[in-house]
Amino acid sequence: MSGYAIISLGGKQYRVHEGERLLVDRLKVEEGKTLQPRVLLVGGNGAPDLAPSTTVTARVVGHELGEKIRIGKYRKRTGYKRHNGYRSRLTRIEIEAIGAKKPAAKAAAKPAAEKAAAPKKAAPKKAASAKAAAGLPDGYASMTIAQLTEAAGGWSKAEVEAALEHERSGKARKGALAALESALEEK
Repeated sequence: MSGYAIISLGGKQYRVHEGERLLVDRLKVEEGKTLQPRVLLVGGNGAPDLAPSTTVTARVVGHELGEKIRIGKYRKRTGYKRHNGYRSRLTRIEIEAIGAKKPAAKAAAKPAAEKAAAPKKAAPKKAASAKAAAGLPDGYASMTIAQLTEAAGGWSKAEVEAALEHERSGKARKGALAALESALEEK
């Protein structure tokens, strides 16, 4: 795959092309070893892909020191002078490939994650059925006050009363209480 990629290394983002060499903050990777930075975007062939399923492979060429930065402090008429210097510790990397598919290890981990997620999906259904038995409307737990205010007009009187009771016994959000009380009055 040709084009470019935006990668994240050391909390900074870089736009890279295949074969490009760049200096990044020091990495804890030995010289000659390869690494696969986090890919944020892949583009260049049509529309950019914000959720790429590809990887970028980079090889560490070497560790270097950056250009020396001189820092001088001076206060007039006191004789105060201080000089200091600083050199950044950097790593030079070379982008070897853009567009290799994600490793099989991560692909094998997905089915295991899906199997683990299957029991978790069953548990919320039980909790949802318990809430439905209590008379709460579907999706009530994740509603914001604005969504609750809009939706309360379409609920039955029993659902509004159950939601009002739930709010009084739990968080007691003022906006939710006011919206539910006004919806109850309309019913």
